[in-house]
This record gives sequence, C-alpha cells and structure tokens, in this order.
Amino acid sequence: MKKFALTAAAVAALAASPLAAMESITEADTDGNGTYSLEELQAAYPDLTAETFATIDSNADGEADLAEVQAAEEAGLLAAEG
Repeated sequence: MKKFALTAAAVAALAASPLAAMESITEADTDGNGTYSLEELQAAYPDLTAETFATIDSNADGEADLAEVQAAEEAGLLAAEG
C-alpha cells in the first residue's frame, strides 16, 4: 500500500507541472479581462520574447487567450515552470 501511495504521489507531481503553470497563468491576468498581454505572460514565463508572443497570438489581436496559451505550451513555445 505504501508503494502504491508513493507511486501515485510521483505521478501526481509529474502531472501537476502543467497544471501549476496554468494556475500561474490564470493569476497572471492582472487586469481581469480574460486574456493575457505580453507583459502578463512574461510574469509567468520570464523568457518569453515579443517575437514568440506574436506567434502565440494566432489571431493577432494583441492578446493571448487561454486556448492560445495552451496551444503554445503543447507546441513547446512556452516552457511550463515547476
């Protein structure tokens, strides 16, 4: 039973990394408008450049929505911190 608990904890820790990043992303929406500016995303992803942000902002509206951020993470454009 103890071995199962340790294994479950390890799997949960590995799976939690993207979730933890998403929680920080949600918190990064400092103006509460439901989208993320370059500056807001840089708070969660300090290495994010304007060029990469422009790629993430697939509809070119100057803001990244949660779907765009998730797609960027899946594509490896954003490194989840954790």
